[in-house]
Amino acid sequence: MEYMTEKQAKKAIIDIGQRMYVRNFVAANDGNISVKTGDNEVWATPTGVSKGYMKKKMLVKVDLDGRILEGTYRPSSELKMHLRAYRENPDIQSVCHAHPPICTCFAIAGIPLDAPVLAEAIITLGDVPVAPYAELGSKEVPEVIAPYCHTHNGILLANHGAVTWAEDAYTAYYRLESMEYYANILLITEKILGKQNLLSGEQIDALLAMRGKFGVKRGGVPRK
Repeated sequence: MEYMTEKQAKKAIIDIGQRMYVRNFVAANDGNISVKTGDNEVWATPTGVSKGYMKKKMLVKVDLDGRILEGTYRPSSELKMHLRAYRENPDIQSVCHAHPPICTCFAIAGIPLDAPVLAEAIITLGDVPVAPYAELGSKEVPEVIAPYCHTHNGILLANHGAVTWAEDAYTAYYRLESMEYYANILLITEKILGKQNLLSGEQIDALLAMRGKFGVKRGGVPRK
C-alpha cells in the first residue's frame, strides 16, 4: 500500500478544508477530514476549528484506535467514523465529512440519491443511500457507516450531512462535490421542473461497466 507522505497529507487537509469552507459545505467549525499516512497512522482535523482557517500545526495524528500520536489539539469526536472506515476497508485512505446544504436536505428528508439521470454520477457514485440516524459523536455513528465501506463511495447521514471516502484525499473530496451537484440536479428536475428522463437499465449497466476504466473500485447501483 502506497500512502501519502505526512507533508502531502497535511497540505491536502488544509487545502480541502478551505475548499469546503468557500463552497459553503461547512458552517462555523463543522466537518472533518482525515488522511491515512501509514498502516496505523492517520492525520486529521482538530475539533473546534473552522475548516477555512486551519493551520498545519493544528492537525493531529492518531492511530486506528484513536490514540493521539502527535499534535497539541484534540481530534473531533466524529473521527471515530473515519477510523471505522479505515478498519473496514484498507483500500480507503481518506475520508471527508461535511454538511453540503442540498445533500443535507436530502439526508433530513430521508431521501437517497438514486435516480439514474446523470452518466457521471452513475459511474462515480451509483447511488448514495441514507444511513440510519445516530447521535453525534456516539459509538453508533461508526456502526451505521460500516455496512457501506466496501460497496459505496459515500453516504448521507440521516438528519446530519454527508460523508465520502476514497483511495486518496482529493478524490474523497471531489466525491463530496459530485454528491452535492447530483443532489442539486435531482432537486431541480424532480421538485421544480417536475420531470426526470431516467436512463434505461441497459444504459445503466453500460455505464457501470465503465467504472474500471475510470479507476472506480466501488459504488452503488441506482434504481432501475
